[in-house]
Amino acid sequence: MERSAGILLPVFSLPGPYGIGSLGREARAFAEFLHNAGQRWWQVLPVGPTGAGNSPYTSESTFAGNPLLIDLEDLRDRGLLTEAELSAARVPEGAPIDYAALYESREALLRRAFSRLGGAEAQSVRDFAAANPWLGEYALYRALKARFGQTAWFDWPDKDLLNRDPAALAAARQELAEDIAFHQAVQFWFFSQWKALKDHANGLGVRIIGDLPIYVSLDSADVWSERREFLLDETGRPSRVAGVPPDYFSEEGQLWGNPLYDWAAQKRDGFGWWIRRVEGASRLFDAIRIDHFRAFERYWSVPAGAETAREGRWEPGPGMDLLRVLTGWFPHITYIAEDLGLLTPEVHQLREAAGLPGMKVLEFAFSDPGNDYLPHNYGSRRCVCYTGTHDNDTALGWYDHAGEAERAFAERYLGASGRENVRRALLRCGMGSTAELFVAQMQDYLALGSEGRINVPGVAEGNWRWRMAPGAAAAGLAVDIRRLTEVYGRC
Repeated sequence: MERSAGILLPVFSLPGPYGIGSLGREARAFAEFLHNAGQRWWQVLPVGPTGAGNSPYTSESTFAGNPLLIDLEDLRDRGLLTEAELSAARVPEGAPIDYAALYESREALLRRAFSRLGGAEAQSVRDFAAANPWLGEYALYRALKARFGQTAWFDWPDKDLLNRDPAALAAARQELAEDIAFHQAVQFWFFSQWKALKDHANGLGVRIIGDLPIYVSLDSADVWSERREFLLDETGRPSRVAGVPPDYFSEEGQLWGNPLYDWAAQKRDGFGWWIRRVEGASRLFDAIRIDHFRAFERYWSVPAGAETAREGRWEPGPGMDLLRVLTGWFPHITYIAEDLGLLTPEVHQLREAAGLPGMKVLEFAFSDPGNDYLPHNYGSRRCVCYTGTHDNDTALGWYDHAGEAERAFAERYLGASGRENVRRALLRCGMGSTAELFVAQMQDYLALGSEGRINVPGVAEGNWRWRMAPGAAAAGLAVDIRRLTEVYGRC
């Protein structure tokens, strides 16, 4: 990476009149704001269809796009929706995302658009499906989920479909052809809109950092269609699941519940599933943040049915066997290792052996002068400095909730006192660090407190709902950010 700067803002947090951020004009306007602000990177969160708790990290597919992010105005411009239908879909701007309302209304609207699909557009959908083999499995999975009342695949009453009997699958594809075609069209719309947005951003000199979650959801098209890649019993259920031990975020640890990979089986076939996964991500993003990198060295394995993650144990990860494949197959991809959490020297050694930049989070830095996250301790420029990530509070929220000793040390280190002065100094500290890339949450430039927090790890409800106010990404703010970025040679 060259010396540069970027801003973290999920697509769902963009403003707009339809209840959630989309890939449309507000996204293009934000790319233009980044360009005007001298930023070269836009970091987003995973953009797959969300699952439990509305989390982008619990997706129904590692390959598919989130239908809720589709730009409805683009569908109107294609002649698939009417202005009246768009007017009916509008909600007051500025309110947090109401996922329940969106799930109830958005699919019906997209099905209306699908009912008008024909001609060249319908052929484009068929061509897209033929070029993306994952789409047939995902569309069938979604159609079967609907048939069985959205029951998880491992609880489907039809055991032939659960266990993927070829004759049963063939019959289902024929019976559910219309529903399958609908889900294929939705994905065509998502990916065509994403490409237009990415082309627009790249044309402005703005590149996109995406997130590759370490695990996939048990109830997903990926696990149902490729069970051999995971540690599951004959009924499709895991005996052990993923999580993390007690840490900074949670005294009980975090019990994620994702199925664990069968690393031995994946190694035998050359990690083909991971190659396909990263190839798909590379079409969306210019750089990929590898979530929970420490699991590549060792991962936390928890017995299925455990009440907390405390009952887990460390198991060896795939290490350089997998990382060598990914960096070898995709040398053009910029990877960022999310090397946060309980780290050991072996984790650092693995990241260095793979040649990946790690992460430095300033909100974790102010304990003592020896803290590795303080800029004077970085040692190498090959890292990415953050004020905070999507799992952290905003800069102001962090200051408000910091302990007395932490706050006092931060004020001495930053040469600032008071919450607003510390916020500004924190941004200046990160921008002036030796890290190749500095990324701040958009909320930190907007001077938002904890009301702007995106996620509280370990808390199941109420996350992933924050949206930026209309007009917040203003021209004057872009000028201020550019000036700061220029001073530290990151424009």
